[in-house]
Amino acid sequence: MAENEYLLDIQDLDVSFEARQGPAHALRGFNISLRPAETHALVGESGSGKTVTSMCIMGLLAIPPGRVNRGKAIFQNRDLLQLTENQRRKVRGKDIGMIFQEPGKYLNPAYKIGEQITESLILHFQMKKKAATEKALELLSLVGLGKNRRVLSSYPHELSGGMKQRAMIAMAISCHPALLIADEPTTALDVTLQLQILRLLLKLKDRFGMGILFISHDLGVVKDIADRVSVIYAGKIIESATKNQLFENPLHPYTKLLLLSIPDAAKRGGRLRAIPGNVPDAENIPAGCSFHPRCPLTEDVCRAEIPPDIGYGDGHTAACFLIGKKWIDS
Repeated sequence: MAENEYLLDIQDLDVSFEARQGPAHALRGFNISLRPAETHALVGESGSGKTVTSMCIMGLLAIPPGRVNRGKAIFQNRDLLQLTENQRRKVRGKDIGMIFQEPGKYLNPAYKIGEQITESLILHFQMKKKAATEKALELLSLVGLGKNRRVLSSYPHELSGGMKQRAMIAMAISCHPALLIADEPTTALDVTLQLQILRLLLKLKDRFGMGILFISHDLGVVKDIADRVSVIYAGKIIESATKNQLFENPLHPYTKLLLLSIPDAAKRGGRLRAIPGNVPDAENIPAGCSFHPRCPLTEDVCRAEIPPDIGYGDGHTAACFLIGKKWIDS
């Protein structure tokens, strides 16, 4: 597919952070592509590089200690990594919106919700205060917070967790962005609210035609929202496929283990499969396949060589030497 057919195309992105023992590589040749109006889920354990990816896209990576060593992030035919700070400000919030993991940390406690939504409208569209306030009220209604002005004039601490998340979604979509990054948007919510937020995101995607990069550690949640899924491990994509391909025919041992660890009514009374160990520290990525210390199938080649990313048809790719040779028992 040609480069301009993607809404977002990240190519060979390598990001490191300064550390005592040398550079800690958070992303190591990271690749992901997202089509217009597609929901593409980025899935992995904590520490795998998901949030660093979103910070790079938004131009919020702290440099130093962070450093982009190589790679591109092509958005609407422009490399986001080459933009000046002034150019990034024009893109951030207007063309790319973001829902942060914990809204309580990112909503300014000193300003009312209405003021925080209208700020972006006034900045990017030069709206008058009255028009921006009416638009903010319309957005709050759209995300399920009602048409009255109570939330508009409330401070963040006066809202529940679910209401704060909806208010942040209203802020993120205020300028009708082409791309919405949702970084673990349901993590702090109970199951009922999680479902409501997922349904709301799908509704807004259809209404505005947005592409969504949905970042999560939970494949159970991803199954309800994604069109395509990319699995990240230690800063690299190790498998990418459509949702149906991934859930029906996972190829990488790590993906299979993640799926086996999902609670399921059919497994009631049985023990869930756990993945031994932890994601390696970015300062100490093992040689060869970074997953080999935790993989039950490891062979000598896994310890010595980095597996290439291989296509298996219909856009399904995986990076593993042992695909087709052995399988993990369920």
